[in-house]
Order: sequence, then structure tokens, then C-alpha cells
Amino acid sequence: MAMKTIPKSYTVAAVASFIVLVTYLALFSSVSDLQLIPSLSSSQGTSLQQTWESRTIRIHQAPQEMTSSTITCDRSHTNYDLCSINGTCSLDQKTGTLALMDPISSTSAPIVEKIRPYPRKTDNWVMPRIKELTLTSGTLVHTRSCDITHDSPAIVFSAGGYTGNIYHDFIDGFIPLFITANSIYPGRDFIIVVVNPKEWWMLRYMDVLGAFSKHKTILLENENASSIAHCFTSAFVGLISHGAMLVDPIRLPNSKSLVDFHNLLDKAYNTNLSMFKAQKPRLILVSRYGNVGRVILNEKHIEEMLKDVGFEVIIFRPSKTTSLKEAYKLIKSSHGMVGVHGAALTHLLFLRPGSVLVQIVPLGLGWVGKTCFENPAKGMELEYTEYRVNVGESSLVEKYSKDDLVLKDPIAYRGVDWNATKMNVYLKEQDVRLDVNRFREHMNKAYENAKTFMDIEG
Repeated sequence: MAMKTIPKSYTVAAVASFIVLVTYLALFSSVSDLQLIPSLSSSQGTSLQQTWESRTIRIHQAPQEMTSSTITCDRSHTNYDLCSINGTCSLDQKTGTLALMDPISSTSAPIVEKIRPYPRKTDNWVMPRIKELTLTSGTLVHTRSCDITHDSPAIVFSAGGYTGNIYHDFIDGFIPLFITANSIYPGRDFIIVVVNPKEWWMLRYMDVLGAFSKHKTILLENENASSIAHCFTSAFVGLISHGAMLVDPIRLPNSKSLVDFHNLLDKAYNTNLSMFKAQKPRLILVSRYGNVGRVILNEKHIEEMLKDVGFEVIIFRPSKTTSLKEAYKLIKSSHGMVGVHGAALTHLLFLRPGSVLVQIVPLGLGWVGKTCFENPAKGMELEYTEYRVNVGESSLVEKYSKDDLVLKDPIAYRGVDWNATKMNVYLKEQDVRLDVNRFREHMNKAYENAKTFMDIEG
């Protein structure tokens, strides 16, 4: 059985290198999953994260605890800014202006705050492309009547930036939205306002948006948008991130986790597996194809070996046109997933907690694999293992001598100056030809875990 679809951030120097790297990937990558770079927040220590939390508690509590209408912004975070309007406000779709309608006082100085609500504020390439919103109060506000009055608050964020790469759609969008909603408005209804939505974005993620809010999503598309004034009871602008595909229960008032985010996706796609009876563990083999790098060159032999181990193997080749509802149904019905490091492994969010994830980590990419997918997999309570590609299994042996640092010591080759050229070697130039027998030994254990999961959960 096969599901086939149509093909289609140590030192200051280190931080600077990551910024340059993201810029390169966005400009020159022919495949969007080359943007799988750990965010700066994910590399910070726990103490720093706690400091951020103490700094921003006033923002997180603003809508509930402030007794007078005001606008407050917190720009202390490395990766994102947050603004809150505590009081009735209007949104002009055409100008992208949020105006506090209740006067603070007749003697108060006007407030003007500007924000680009996308959680990558150190990214000098992408942030200028995010629509800047203006938050105003006092005499600067020329209040117009409300065309549409809502009895709920709003969360405003951008779906621009690296949208179109499923990894970024979730780590820069939906997971931060989940964290923000459960930080600011836990258990409350709210309205989603989206800035910079692509034409296809709303259709692709309509089900997910519907699981967050029962209200119709409001889109701030461009300067040609209709000039309709929406009024909200309050508004929160920007998204809170805990790191790359992470939800930290300790930092949320209701202790929600990545498993709860998975449950939200389950609500979105309304998948019922009660009639599914597996005869053998179903394994999703995520297939990379074309001139994208990190392709399994002997995929057919690997597929045959996996079947021989005892799996029902399904080849999964996702593209931008892949139905997420169908992908969710397929992956949730499986007992495990295996694939080479890449954006498509974001689909681990669709796996049932307790099932198996095997990440094939190409030469020189162990540190990236951990941040991007190992930590999230553990947050999802998956049985995670990884298969580290040996030098002999990498196609780089055909391009570099055995004494070259590229092969001999990738960590030394990378050094502090982890620039785009070096990363391109391991992400773009490298394919893998797996040692079938060595990989079989690894997958035997994965089979045992998947079989146990199947016997218990079906």
C-alpha cells in the first residue's frame, strides 16, 4: 500500500552565524526544509528562559488583571515581541491599526507602539517582509464606528515569513498560537486575526484554525483589503514560543503539553480509528525524492528489508498539495514512522503518543536532529530512536577524501563559524545509502516497540 502525492541558531560569532545561515537558506534553498535551523531560544539555558518568564509575566497577565485600559509591550525576548491592549479596541483591516477606544485619561500622553507579530525578530531577512501593525491610544485615535463588534478578545499574529514549509508553519505558527492561547486566554474563547496569509494558507489550515476558535478567522491580507473596523474586548499581538516545536507544561497555567497540541489536531481532523484493525505494525516510510539532498539512494532495498522485518510499509511522499486531513488519518493509523532528517518529519505531530519514531541522521547533522525532532518526539511521548549514518553510508565519500575534515571530523569542520556553505555540504550535497544489515538490526528493535504498541492500542 502506498500513499503517493504530486511531487513539487557559545559565542557572539556563533549567534551571528546562525542569523546569516537562516538568510542564506531562505534565499537560496531549493527545498524549504533546509530552513530547519534551531531557533536562538532553543539554545538558551533554563535559567535564561526563567528570566524571560519573570520579565513577561506582566504581559501574559495583562488582559485579565489590569484594571485600566492601556497598551503594554514587552520586547525583552530574543525571538519575539508581545503587545497587549487591555480594553475595547478597534482594528482597521486596511491600515493594520489597532486603536484603544476607551480613553486612558485626558492628560495621558498618546501611546504608539509598532510590532511585527512573527516569532523570528532577529531574522533580518524575513522580518521586513512581515506586515507592521500600529497600536495607538489617546488623541492619536480617530475612533470610527465599529462595523463588526465581537464579544471576545483577539490574538493577532502573522502567517508570513517561512510559511509554506510545514516545519515552520507549526514552529512559527500553530504551536506558538497554542502556547499563547493557553498562556493568555486559557479556557476562553478568542478570535484569530492573521496577518500576511498566503492565498492557499487559509484553505490548507482551515480545520486547524477551527479547532482553536469557533469564530471565523479575520485576515489582514494587504493594503487593498476592505476597510472594515472590527472591535474586540481586548487584543494580544504576537506569539509566545518555548523553542523549536516545544510546549513546556511548567510554563503554562494549565500545564498543557505537546500531547495536548496533538489532541487539538485530533479535534481538527476528527479521525475515528475504531474500525481499524491492524494485522502487523504499520510503518510510514517518509520518502525524499528529486535533487533535494538527503535522499535514501537504496530506498527500494530498505523498503523490502522493513517488510521482511515484519512491518506493513507505506511510502509517504508529502508535498504542498498533500491533504493534511488524509495525511493525519494515515499517520495516526500507523504504529511508527521512519525517515531522514527533514521538514516532513514534522508529521510526527500526527503520531499517536506511544508509537515509534526513527530519525535517520545524516553525517554531520546530529546536533540539528536533536533540536528539530528528538526533543519534540519526547515531548510527544513517542518511542524515539535515531540511526546515525556512518561515513561509508554517506554520498560525501564520493566527493571528499577520507582525510578531509568534512568526513573525518564534521564537528571540527563546522567549528564556530557554522556558515551557509558548510551547512550546504551536509544538507544539500549529501544523500545516503544505508547499510541494509546494520539498519535492519536497528529496525528490529523498532519493530518490537511498534508491535507492543499495536497490541495495546490497536
